[in-house]
Amino acid sequence: MGHDGPVASPEAVPVPAPTADGTWVLFEISLFAVFTMYGGGFATIPAYLADAFGVGNVSAIHGRLLTAWSVAGVIGPQLVTYIRELQLGRGVAASEAYTLTMYILVALLGVGLICNLAVQRVAGGLFTLAPVHKSAARASTGMAPAGEWGLVACGWLLAGVPIAWGVTKTLTLVGQMFR
Repeated sequence: MGHDGPVASPEAVPVPAPTADGTWVLFEISLFAVFTMYGGGFATIPAYLADAFGVGNVSAIHGRLLTAWSVAGVIGPQLVTYIRELQLGRGVAASEAYTLTMYILVALLGVGLICNLAVQRVAGGLFTLAPVHKSAARASTGMAPAGEWGLVACGWLLAGVPIAWGVTKTLTLVGQMFR
């Protein structure tokens, strides 16, 4: 990534409304609101899905939602970079290269809002409850049959060994910083 020249002051960088008049306060407040809502939205998605589609469908729908979120996390920055490069190729000033990108992202958010408003609750007769298995009942009481302890130990090894390796590697690298 090359440097396109001197960095412009915030007043010189045109940004779509609400900062068109040169004040950044409304923009910063809006940005802060978006940042604070991200974690709250992420935390409430399972409850929203349970209310809309029934408890028995949450895991499948939540998995698809997280997959879509991951795809957007990969494609989104690529889309922004592509549009910026396209703008620069058309001769748009570097300080204005993201203006079109912001309008496109606002349009995509609008499409997402419309899609979300179009979702309707599933009829009560179609709701499914999460199945209760005997193993879940045993797990809730803290009792597990003797045959499952080996499986539990294998699970802890499969998860614990990579975690221990990662923690060791991280501590080794951090230790190098303080030599």
